[in-house]
Amino acid sequence: MFDRLGTRRIMGVILLSCLALLGFGLYLQHVVGLEPCPMCIVQRYTMVLIAVVAAIGAAVSGRRTHVALAGLLAILAVFGAFVAARQSWLQWYPPEIATCGRDFYGMIENFPLQRAIPMIFKGSGDCTAIDWTFLGGSIANWSFLWFAAFALVGLVLLWRRPNR
Repeated sequence: MFDRLGTRRIMGVILLSCLALLGFGLYLQHVVGLEPCPMCIVQRYTMVLIAVVAAIGAAVSGRRTHVALAGLLAILAVFGAFVAARQSWLQWYPPEIATCGRDFYGMIENFPLQRAIPMIFKGSGDCTAIDWTFLGGSIANWSFLWFAAFALVGLVLLWRRPNR
């Protein structure tokens, strides 16, 4: 299947998938009202990095460049899958005391602004909470599946032979 599709097209599909997933995450945050937790923020930044790598891969040509980008994409996707798997584990087996972050107003009231600003980007939701599900899977479960798929595609692109 991948032999008929060019690497640039595959990277374009990955880019569009990442943008759609990020858009859906922003929809869940700003329209539905779900607060992202620190692990969700890490996954979101990882998805942005994968989208950037895929955009570069879709824009440039050259076998060596695509091999390097496919390797980087696979590494980033494995990292994202690890974080999503860890969050899924915490959701299935929550610890007695869950401390994933503080709320925004508590940070502003208790910390000076130069310390509060970086804390804002860490997220404030509870990493063990399951606020949304689709077909029985939480956001972390679905993130894991997408990251695993991106890692698999990155590995296939890394080791496939170039078209002649």
